[in-house]
Amino acid sequence: MYGTQTTRDISHEFQHQMPYLRPSIHTRRANIIVKFQDLYGFTVEGNVDDVNILNEVREKVRQQGRVWWALEASKGANWYLQPQISSNTEGIAVSSLKLSILTNTIALKKLIRKGIPPVLRPKVWFSVSGAAKKRSTVPESYYEDLTNAVDGKVTPATRQIDQDLPRTFPGHPWLDTPEGHAALRRVLVGYSFRDSCVGYCQGLNYVAALLLLVMKTEEDAFWMLAVLLENVLVNDCYTDNLSGCHVEQRVFKDLLAKKCPRIAAHLDALGFDVSLVTTEWFLCLFSKTLPSETTMRVWDVLFNEGAKVIFHVALALFKMKEEEMLMAHQVSDVIDIIQRTTHHLFDPDDLLTVAFDKIGSMTTNAITKQRKKQEPAVMAALDQRLRRLNSLKMEDK
Repeated sequence: MYGTQTTRDISHEFQHQMPYLRPSIHTRRANIIVKFQDLYGFTVEGNVDDVNILNEVREKVRQQGRVWWALEASKGANWYLQPQISSNTEGIAVSSLKLSILTNTIALKKLIRKGIPPVLRPKVWFSVSGAAKKRSTVPESYYEDLTNAVDGKVTPATRQIDQDLPRTFPGHPWLDTPEGHAALRRVLVGYSFRDSCVGYCQGLNYVAALLLLVMKTEEDAFWMLAVLLENVLVNDCYTDNLSGCHVEQRVFKDLLAKKCPRIAAHLDALGFDVSLVTTEWFLCLFSKTLPSETTMRVWDVLFNEGAKVIFHVALALFKMKEEEMLMAHQVSDVIDIIQRTTHHLFDPDDLLTVAFDKIGSMTTNAITKQRKKQEPAVMAALDQRLRRLNSLKMEDK
């Protein structure tokens, strides 16, 4: 299916024929577990209810696609690209242009929350995320020159990448092939040299792998990874000490106590540290947690609205099963509830409705203030840990 082309349009290959899934009559009667391939080539296990949900979701995707195509026909193919306002523009024209931009921004936000059609996803992501603007600031041959320059170089980052390649979505029909490994390696190694402060952090392999499946070219996947790490997510999330990720975990715990106080109190009474599950959510951006088609819907909103989306979705995953969690008597029960919930979340609207309608508003500014509040404690804890490790090393000598 994937061939050996360097410029791949996997989304076209899967989405051109978005088939309805039809389990056999015997399967429907027995209601046993079935296996099927999702839109991005992953083998998924689910029951017949899951198959029916996926069929309903795919019909909604088709309907949403017709809305996007109608807008492209009436407003133009790139209507969501915001024009730059020139300082020479006359006053009334500026006001009119600003109103037009604001109208398009509001319309786009609503549309994206309902889902970007898979075939348009690469173009829309590349635009709204800022990746196109970022790429435009460097020479056209930047990515090719970078990959050629670092080819054959060995660093701690490249060694870790090589270990992680076969662990990244094993069994996938393209990612788990020599061609898939080579493409993923070029993207990850290239970025490790672009930003030596980040280098490579485990978790990025899953993120980059999904970007490769969505974007039309390997180079576009690289720029999506760059804008994600440099502009969308919080700084230092993937550095050696993961300080940014530690900050996010503390902020999330505060938000859980504020937005879901009953759950937070109950989990605290059980001695359950939510970071046991949420650290992976934040580092892998749900790519290892949710079905791929649901993950893509989360990323649709993430690339348009920013890192606050991660908090919305993480809170929603707890909120959706609030009553069930309150009945849990031990930590293993909570983990089981979360795993069952995420495994069967085939309808992204179920998740996103809770995330944005039931969790309530959270502004980027408010989250930024919470981060600044938590940073000193995180840095103090990391400094104390480093001193303890150095002390142990001295004792060993």
